[in-house]
Amino acid sequence: MTVPSFLGSILEWLRVGYPEGVPDADYVPLLALLNRRLSDDEVQSVVDALIANGQVPADAAGIAVVITKVTNEMPREEDISRVRSKLAAGGWPSADPFTI
Repeated sequence: MTVPSFLGSILEWLRVGYPEGVPDADYVPLLALLNRRLSDDEVQSVVDALIANGQVPADAAGIAVVITKVTNEMPREEDISRVRSKLAAGGWPSADPFTI
């Protein structure tokens, strides 16, 4: 079975860090470290969906809802910021009054 390169990198990192296997107590902290980040294509999909649905300017809550729809996962603040930056770069102002 072929493993995608990003997954291979994670597995190699785990093998180096835990040559004897992962102790039970370390599973939860490791999963927290491996938290998923939106790909650039997913960020673009969120931006495209916001624009297509007339949801711009977008606030953080609106961006979070679209991220959840695109990825079927809870959004991270980092990903909301990436989408907001992408919108700003395209000339779309933020609907959040306290963001840059």
